[in-house]
Amino acid sequence: MLQRLAAKHRTSLSVGLAVATGLAVGFLLVPRAPQPDAGPPPAVTVLGRPLPEGNAALPTALSIAREYLAARFALELPEGGRRELYLGELGAELDKVHLAALVRAARNPKSALVATFRAQRTAEAIALPVPIVLDRTVAFERLLTLKGELDRLPVDARLDLEKRTLVKETLGRALDVDASIVAIEAALRRGERSARLVFVERRPQRLASQLEGVKFDAVLGAFETRYDRAQKYEARTYNLRLAASKLDGTVLLPGEIFDFNEVVGPRDEANGYKVAPVIAQGELVDGIGGGTCQISGTLHAAAFFAGLEIVERYSHTRPSSYIKLGLDATVVYPTINFRVKNPFSYPVVLHQTVKNGIVRAEILGPERKKTVTLVRRILSATPYEQVERPDKELPHGVRVLTQRGVPGFKLRRYRIVREGAHAVRERWDDVYPPTPQIIRVGTGNPDRKASLPPNDSHSEYLADELLVMTQGPDLDEEVARGETFESREPGRFGAAGWTEKAGMPQFRTRERTRGGTQDNPAKIKEKSGKRT
Repeated sequence: MLQRLAAKHRTSLSVGLAVATGLAVGFLLVPRAPQPDAGPPPAVTVLGRPLPEGNAALPTALSIAREYLAARFALELPEGGRRELYLGELGAELDKVHLAALVRAARNPKSALVATFRAQRTAEAIALPVPIVLDRTVAFERLLTLKGELDRLPVDARLDLEKRTLVKETLGRALDVDASIVAIEAALRRGERSARLVFVERRPQRLASQLEGVKFDAVLGAFETRYDRAQKYEARTYNLRLAASKLDGTVLLPGEIFDFNEVVGPRDEANGYKVAPVIAQGELVDGIGGGTCQISGTLHAAAFFAGLEIVERYSHTRPSSYIKLGLDATVVYPTINFRVKNPFSYPVVLHQTVKNGIVRAEILGPERKKTVTLVRRILSATPYEQVERPDKELPHGVRVLTQRGVPGFKLRRYRIVREGAHAVRERWDDVYPPTPQIIRVGTGNPDRKASLPPNDSHSEYLADELLVMTQGPDLDEEVARGETFESREPGRFGAAGWTEKAGMPQFRTRERTRGGTQDNPAKIKEKSGKRT
């Protein structure tokens, strides 16, 4: 793309053919003027400095021109800052042949240049420019590099929910490379040492004026997930907070769609994200931005119970330990997205926080009128396979559980939205592929004495065969204060030891494993209902 854009600029432009007084110094183009009375040649300057008479004129002009080219050239920014560089970085070179011709013409009393100057007499001296050839290809490539540093994305107006204030929008900008090259050429013609870069204004989509009067006193839907605050998960926690901060306070007007990837942006080091575990092809591996899916999943669950329209949502390639099956939402920039639409006649506000080990998402609005129920039934489970991978770094015969297997699941979800006597039911089917159990088998020196890596600490994955969750004003006051009423039936997949009964390979370790999952927490005793 860069080569195609640069190709059209592969021309060389002779810069600086006009004197400061406005005279055209291209003497071949100047019509022959009437011959005035002969006299001594007029004074001549280059960049405001006088040239001596005789043979010293050209060397002096060359010296002045070289000093100009060697000096730093400033590119001025709209906010008052500047970027300095050498003109050579822009492909600028002195046209010595042209400069010599100009000096000779200015010192020749019979030249058309001198004759025209004497006839008009608009200045005390002939002001010669410095003829510079600017390679536009080089200049374009250099400015394109600066463009990546200087461009600014517009920032929408939003609500600061902690301070309950309206944060105004911020204008963005984009460097106009072609127009900036023209501005640089004009500055060089005038012998100036700076040029003002040209930017195109980029306006945000959401203005503060559109958000005035937005009400957000009621929680229309909410959901919480937990994260590990241990030191070894510090990078993941950082990513959680960064992603949540990008969307917190976002306002969706009636009919608008929230686009997760567009609002949160690329998850890369340039945007501040750190390396943390991510799911890739069913396995946990390190990747930039690990943890972002917990933000999207928690937000999806809150939007689900608020009654927002789920426009685009994808499940993970394996069950997530932090959220129930069917409520997760995987995101990968820019290919896999999560989008929801505001179907109401009033604005809603997205609020997401990460603190004290809890990720909490809320959908806020003027009043909660809808009661929303999730009914989820697991239809079937697919056994996982066990994979053994030789590892010469481990002593011969030693076995280490790198990844505990997780069965695959096929499930059906219903959302029932009730308001008064009216109810609407929606249905989704989700499929989670099985996650293989991976064991590293030592093939190295059996006498090697080295500390062994720990086994995977995850326990057997438990999932309730039937799960019913409800939020909304139709719940009794005591239950409503807890936000969610939950009814669970463990069934075939929610009791400890079910994978062994189903014939799936087991790997028992001496290390303490994490009890249960977010789908079926081990600390909760089986009962018909619970409040969370």
